[in-house]
Order: sequence, then C-alpha cells, then structure tokens
Amino acid sequence: MNINAHKPDFEKVVEHFKAESAGIRTGRAASSLVDELSVEHYGGKYQLKELASISIPEPRTILIQPWDKSALDSILKAIKSSNLGLNPVSDAQGIRLMMPALNEERRKEFIKLLSQKAEEAHIAIRRVRGEIWDDIQEQEKTGTVRESEKFKAKDDLQKIVDEYNKKIEDLEKKKEQELLS
Repeated sequence: MNINAHKPDFEKVVEHFKAESAGIRTGRAASSLVDELSVEHYGGKYQLKELASISIPEPRTILIQPWDKSALDSILKAIKSSNLGLNPVSDAQGIRLMMPALNEERRKEFIKLLSQKAEEAHIAIRRVRGEIWDDIQEQEKTGTVRESEKFKAKDDLQKIVDEYNKKIEDLEKKKEQELLS
C-alpha cells in the first residue's frame, strides 16, 4: 500500500484553496480577483480572462481591456453584480477598478470568508483521507494487505493529512496577515 501515490489528491485540495483565497480581496490590486469572474456575453458564459486582458498599472488599480469592445457592457454588468464591492469606471482605455482601502468591518468579513474557505479545504482533506482509508480496509478484507500493514498505512496516512492541513493553515495565516495590513 503506497500512501504517497495519493499525494496529488491532497495537492489538488491545497491548490484549490490557494486559488479560492487569492480571490479574497486585500487592499492591493490583483488580477486574480477578477480573472475568474463569470461574464454573460453573446448568449454564453465566459471567464473574464477569456474576454479581456487584465493588468495592474498601479498598486491599487486593475485595468480591464476587452478584446471586443461589444463585451464592455457585459463585463461592467458582471463586475457590478459580483460580491467584490468594487465600482467599475469605464473610459477609452477600458474598465478601471480602484481598490479602496479596506475598513475594519470589511477586513473582518474577508477574514471570516477566508476561514470558511479554509474549513472547506480541511473537509476536502478529510474526504480524501476517508476514501484512502476505505480502500486500505477493503484491501485488508480481500487479503492483499495484512493487519499490521493496515495500521502502519493508517499512521502514514495521518502524517500526510497533518502535513497538508498544516499547509492550509499556513496559507490561511499568510492571507490573514495580508488582510490585516
């Protein structure tokens, strides 16, 4: 029973958490805040990054330049209906999003959201662990794994789970510090 063969499953959970937490707004501009935003255009749903270039010309400004000018209204509508709390300004160059300084109330809301995302990641880790443990128990029932190997595998599995839970906690603390600064 090779527990390490399942590490990519745990890595996927950590990567998903990284992507989710990147979408939580700090006081600085980051393209990751909007590039996954869903935009309805020409009867289909697209991610914003599929319809426009996204750049950071200044530390607190996101510039969105649609490749097709007819997408401008659809992009504006998507930004306004999102929960980002940003007010888009349209000009000749494209759409500008100014990042306002976070007040204490918004910081607390974002930290609470971050905690929810971290808990979802911990639950996903437990789900992967459960699937692997079920597989190990099934192998013991069929006789391909001895009982002593089963308990060694359980210990190894728990070490890996602890390692990935620690990674999630470290990422959460780092993002929390960004939110507080």
